[in-house]
Amino acid sequence: MTKKEKEFLFELLETPSPVGFEMAGQRVWANHLKRTADEVACDAYGSTWAIFGQGRKSVMLEAHADEIGYMVKQVTSEGFLRIDRLGGSDSATGRGRRLQILGDKGAVTGIIGNTAIHLRENLANEKSPKPSELWVDVGASSADDVDALGIRVGHPAVYTDGPMELNKERIVSRALDNRIGGFIIAQVMKKIAAAKTKSAFKLICLNAVQEEIGGNGAVMATHRLMPEVSLCLDVTHATDTPGINAAQHGVVKLGGGPSLTHGGANHPLVVERLQKVAKVKRIPIQHEAAGRFTGTDTDKIFTVREGVPSALVSLPLRCMHSVVETADLGDVQHTINLMAGFVLSLRAKDGFHQSL
Repeated sequence: MTKKEKEFLFELLETPSPVGFEMAGQRVWANHLKRTADEVACDAYGSTWAIFGQGRKSVMLEAHADEIGYMVKQVTSEGFLRIDRLGGSDSATGRGRRLQILGDKGAVTGIIGNTAIHLRENLANEKSPKPSELWVDVGASSADDVDALGIRVGHPAVYTDGPMELNKERIVSRALDNRIGGFIIAQVMKKIAAAKTKSAFKLICLNAVQEEIGGNGAVMATHRLMPEVSLCLDVTHATDTPGINAAQHGVVKLGGGPSLTHGGANHPLVVERLQKVAKVKRIPIQHEAAGRFTGTDTDKIFTVREGVPSALVSLPLRCMHSVVETADLGDVQHTINLMAGFVLSLRAKDGFHQSL
């Protein structure tokens, strides 16, 4: 990863883009893609795409732009905020954390309170707090003080924790799920544009909104763009840390390469092509089973209109939905190589329809 590429990734990670309020991050992504793409555009809700090439058929690489967070639910007369979850925020990790609330007058720093251990009763039976039990201090003493800061009910908030490197080989940050996906598909387009052999398929890179609350953005944008084939890129749980049951959750190792999912939304011919590319390019891959659904935008994309042959490519991630999400930079590069190899493997005659 070059210095400029790292700067782009870190800017993506540092830019707050909570679900439903993604446009700040989308502008960062779009401005970067304009250097490579033939066209960059977005829809009414903010899903943003970049197009490169002139092929009659198109291949879409999709990631999601949104991150989990919180939303102001109540402002108390004493000047405290009560909050609710945006997406799958883990309230068990919330107490004692720093937030930035995206108010009308700009970002306001606050803290999620944590009552001192000395003052908490019945510690032996203490449970994780419910979201409604969390309270935020923004340095106000009244509801009027909060209003003066430009904060009201309905404003979103994210943790302030940004990216850092871990032993030079790994990256830690909030919002790696799935801002790292937006970075990867941007890198794939850059790689395709620089390739001596041009792709027979037009390349669409889609950074969709609202995955964390049901894949809404992916549905809208796919209906508009309607590619012949799609690869959805998201993160998956690395299960190689203490206390995770492999019999229940499978085996995925950080540093073991991207993971391919089998079953459900994942079209067998698309998965087969990915496996062939990995073998030819000597890219390490891992495997996961999805007997019912993947829990990603893949579940939404493959059912659009008459169906889009799709497959899920996943980047292993430790500590998902926390401020210490951890990815391996080697896995990132292998994922870029796999997706770029898939795009360049396509020929004008290729199709991914089952035959009788």
